[in-house]
Amino acid sequence: MRADGHAPGRPVPDGQEARDVLRGCARDVVDIAEGIRAVSARTSTALFAPALIASVRHRPRTGLAAQWALLRALTNKQGLGGSARTAPKGVRRVLGAAGEVLGRESLAALVAVTSLRLRIAAVLADHPEFGRDPGMRRLLEAVTADRDPQAVRALRALFRDRSAQRALSGLAPLMSELLAIRTLLDEDPDKGGTGWALTAGRGPSADPPHGTVRPAGPGKGEGVAEAVDLCGQERQIIATEGSLLGYLRNIEVLSTDGRILVQNVRGPDGVVRYVVQAPGMAPGRPRSDSPQDFVGAWRNLFTTDSLYTRSIKLALQDYGIPRGAHLALIGHGEGGIALLNLAQDQEFCRTYKVTHVVAVGSPTGSQKTADPRTWVATITNRHDIVPVLDGRAAGSASTPHPNRYEVDYVEPTPEFPLCHMLRAYIEHLRTVIPEAREGLDEALRPYRGPIVRTRAYRLKDRAHPPEGYPFLALPTTTIPTTAGPVDVPVRYYDSSAAHLCYPVSVDAARALLPDATWLTPSRLGRRALAVLSLYEHRCTTIGPYTEIGLSVLVDDLWRPRPYDVVADLLRRVDLRRTGRYVLCLAVTSEEARVVAREIWGQPVMRMSAEADLMGREIGVRSRNLGITVEGRLGPGGRCPEADWILYGRRGESTVRTLVRAHGRLRLHPGTGVRLRLDTAAAEPLAGQLRRLGLDATRPLFALTCPQFMLHRSAGAVLPR
Repeated sequence: MRADGHAPGRPVPDGQEARDVLRGCARDVVDIAEGIRAVSARTSTALFAPALIASVRHRPRTGLAAQWALLRALTNKQGLGGSARTAPKGVRRVLGAAGEVLGRESLAALVAVTSLRLRIAAVLADHPEFGRDPGMRRLLEAVTADRDPQAVRALRALFRDRSAQRALSGLAPLMSELLAIRTLLDEDPDKGGTGWALTAGRGPSADPPHGTVRPAGPGKGEGVAEAVDLCGQERQIIATEGSLLGYLRNIEVLSTDGRILVQNVRGPDGVVRYVVQAPGMAPGRPRSDSPQDFVGAWRNLFTTDSLYTRSIKLALQDYGIPRGAHLALIGHGEGGIALLNLAQDQEFCRTYKVTHVVAVGSPTGSQKTADPRTWVATITNRHDIVPVLDGRAAGSASTPHPNRYEVDYVEPTPEFPLCHMLRAYIEHLRTVIPEAREGLDEALRPYRGPIVRTRAYRLKDRAHPPEGYPFLALPTTTIPTTAGPVDVPVRYYDSSAAHLCYPVSVDAARALLPDATWLTPSRLGRRALAVLSLYEHRCTTIGPYTEIGLSVLVDDLWRPRPYDVVADLLRRVDLRRTGRYVLCLAVTSEEARVVAREIWGQPVMRMSAEADLMGREIGVRSRNLGITVEGRLGPGGRCPEADWILYGRRGESTVRTLVRAHGRLRLHPGTGVRLRLDTAAAEPLAGQLRRLGLDATRPLFALTCPQFMLHRSAGAVLPR
């Protein structure tokens, strides 16, 4: 049975006709690609047929000519351009490597990539905002052009852009197409099966496509389930009566912090049954303490035995569900995937009788449950792009299994990621598709009744230490700010940096410092040292952001000594007297701005910026500041890790902040890097750069670290 959510009189959404046309073209093109692939297979079969090889030995003149003609037709750029699919494995690899060197690409793969591009265009017809996003454009161009380094950089940029939820919104609708393209363009013919399966719409194979993270095997990583108490407010909201909306609201209460819920419900017939409720994926970068993240969701697509499913099994064992008990599994997003995987587990279904599975906004695929009597319901709206991760487009037609109930409807306000949130699905079941809710409640009648017992479990992965361990495993305290409470030290789990160091006039540096006699620039010979610091902070406890800072080395505030900055390098960072006074700071997030101003006492402003500091080619551009830094780093050498002291001002006091870093710092000559200021560059940062003369010179040297961790303490207020 299928429930269609088109309300009477509701207009067809804009772009749907274009989307359907593009998908129809994509199906036609992939049929052509598979035909070319079949011709390539027959040609390679003929090329290595025993009869032809025998004719080469007996009649070399005609046999070699025939074999050469077949080989040219198979591998020539104007021919099939592909490798010999039915040749011996070693020969296939040799021919594939030769094709890569000669720039030959399989005609069938190129046509299939065209089909995938049409499918991408169909997604963009529904979601044009992704096509306008520069990060998504970079990723699409890099993947379809088979440029792996650029694709990796574009992917990193997406994950640091605004938030991981934003990155997911760009990746989710195109993930299967991008991975299929990456696999099809691989020169190794042994790795193209999954790519062809995704292209032809058969769904992913048992293994992930080449180039993706493979799921951990049963021995790699141990799931953990710890019983936890619900807080007082949660206990008041948790449903006391079993119903579809009640169970979904329970999942919403759990949020995505790694917990699941198990409940006993006494049905209308007086029998006690059990309901497992699992939330979806937690936003943010992959977590090492919980299986409920982006990597966990991706692994659940390719294996029924994952950390999430193993942790759920441990939770059910601890809960004490008797063998043979009736079980209903209800999940959202990644939780729905994990529960569907449990329903396919033969051993699990021999232990418990899984009667119902309800997956909301989850990639469901076409896998069969271990017990054919299990009733499976899937609920997706056509604007929710997360369900396309299984290779089936949202809204695609399929013939459901007799025990499947598919609710596929059109949401009135198609905005992602809001349309994937469970709150939106609950509201739509109540108002947009009430008939579907009634049908689901009727199917779940055995699980409608008073709740007898409720228990929450936190799922963990004890095979991995906490992220940043041991460097970032340190005590913290909470400081209130106007943007909310902030834990200090502020911890940076994944960052890149480039510090451009310029010798500048001592008088020019002193003129930019506050009017205080104890703040004097450190001298290196007859010059002071100014530092332009560029940061990409991809994962921090105050969110991802980009940072541009200008600072000047200053002497000890109480007893300045000549060349004390050189002697300070021999001291522990917490005992240093010198440091860098921050003249101006620009950041891309409001929370970072508030923390820098209220906790560290630094003069800070908000900006927008694009940064790439991961490779030898570095580049930072801020249009609203009118600042561009770009160039290629020359040869460099390792140098000790650079912990440092930062100074700022708060009222009449100086604020001293301790910064500790852990990474591979390198020293480069600064001749290849250039700072450019637009004519309309914004004050105060641009004005300070000009007054120091940094726009007319190149840095003396650069300190870079493509990937490192750091933590910044709360600022200590000094009485000067």
